[in-house]
Amino acid sequence: MARPIDAELLAEARRIQVRADRMVTDVMSGGYSSVFRGSGIEFDEVREFAEGDELRAVDWNVTARVGRPFVKKFVEERELTVLFLLDVSASMRFGSRPENRERRTVAQSAALFVGCVAFAAARNNDKAGLIRFGGGIEQYVPAKKGRNHVLRLIREACEPPLATVRTDLAQALDYAGRVQRRHAIVFVVSDFFGAGDPESTFGKQLRLVAQRHDAIAVRVRDPFAGGLDPVSGEVVELPRVGLLNVADPETGKLVEVDTSSSAVRRAVRQRWLDERAEFDVLCRRSGVDVLDVPTAGSVADPLVRFFRMRELRGSKR
Repeated sequence: MARPIDAELLAEARRIQVRADRMVTDVMSGGYSSVFRGSGIEFDEVREFAEGDELRAVDWNVTARVGRPFVKKFVEERELTVLFLLDVSASMRFGSRPENRERRTVAQSAALFVGCVAFAAARNNDKAGLIRFGGGIEQYVPAKKGRNHVLRLIREACEPPLATVRTDLAQALDYAGRVQRRHAIVFVVSDFFGAGDPESTFGKQLRLVAQRHDAIAVRVRDPFAGGLDPVSGEVVELPRVGLLNVADPETGKLVEVDTSSSAVRRAVRQRWLDERAEFDVLCRRSGVDVLDVPTAGSVADPLVRFFRMRELRGSKR
């Protein structure tokens, strides 16, 4: 039986659809189609050698078995598959709302990112799929083409994060490696808290996925949880608002933080910086690019900068 659609969820999905659709022109002009190309060529068939064929195309195994020369025929593979691994654990619920500034929750920003890239993929005639995960695999939507399929992905991405569920990134990566056998662009969309240990199961699974796919870590965080400030582009200190009772959404653990102390604010900021640096090193060693997405403003702007960075890096090789 089909799952009933919540009216508020549908309204949120429509808002994200409109915003993502507006942003996708910038994404396409920013280099999606030039950075993400097909996987080159793929094997099509073996046929008999004909005049004009190159000797390097000869399939010597078949030739020896049959007794006359055969060559391998390849076709250009243009179609791409984009796969989103979307974290829906409890920490993705977080969102701060400073005075006079619009800011989304982490989950809303993640859904907007998924919508924006999925629309870009559809415009390029590529397929897009989605894996929602928390402590386990919540949902798998196989990759398909078309605008209607993108609208479904947006609706699924707008489902509220789970309550008090811890993130199991390693399991999500392992599952993605099993269901997506052919080369794909894999966007892992998460806040990535505590994921910087290179010896962890997550670190090992990340390296395995990156060996087969073009894996990109999309880090989505609120500025008051170690994310980048959308104006300065820097990690900022906690606001000075006195004593704060802070709860870990995934464990329920309570901690009292004295934000009136400048030493405490500096210590928290430094911890965020160290944790981000550790994760960046892990990704770099795994051959995975990191893309930071803000919780305010356009998600297309960092995407365009990311594409241009990839294009420039490719031109220097």
